[in-house]
Amino acid sequence: MIEIRLGDACGRKLKAELARAGSNEIGGVLAAEHLGGGAFEIVDLSVQRSGGGFASFVRKFGQHDRFMRRFFDRTGHHYERFNYFGEWHSHPSFPALPSAVDGKQMQLLLREPDQKANFLVLLVVKAEKNGIEASAHAFAKGIRPMRVPLSGDALVRERGQAGGRRAAVQERLALAQESIKLVR
Repeated sequence: MIEIRLGDACGRKLKAELARAGSNEIGGVLAAEHLGGGAFEIVDLSVQRSGGGFASFVRKFGQHDRFMRRFFDRTGHHYERFNYFGEWHSHPSFPALPSAVDGKQMQLLLREPDQKANFLVLLVVKAEKNGIEASAHAFAKGIRPMRVPLSGDALVRERGQAGGRRAAVQERLALAQESIKLVR
């Protein structure tokens, strides 16, 4: 099972960018560190402020390619440990869950000829008073996408409360059984 932690610096970056974007969707790519087993930490993310509206976001590939090249340079090209992890975007006017269009886009990314990843993650975020509401879903070839546990200090837990051990356990149990269905 995959478990994801949103790094503190990335959480602060997301909060600031979501506040700046207001009601327009924004997004980018995720870079993560593999901590071992199924554990990953999102350690950096690109931000594209243009290309989004009230209910849509279109990623511009060139900008994010440059971001990833710089990330690989900073991390010494240790691809097994530090690598592209997936995509993120905001839903300022809707729940922080992927739409059917989001799911289709992730499936298309997995089918790209140069895509070498075993799986990709989609992080959907939304600004809240006390932090960030977010969901993470893993996509892999031939497997139904599934929601995966996500933790981090910037994240708002259920009912707007800061998480805690009990809330985290309840969230993991709920997430383990949830998946999204793609329209084909």
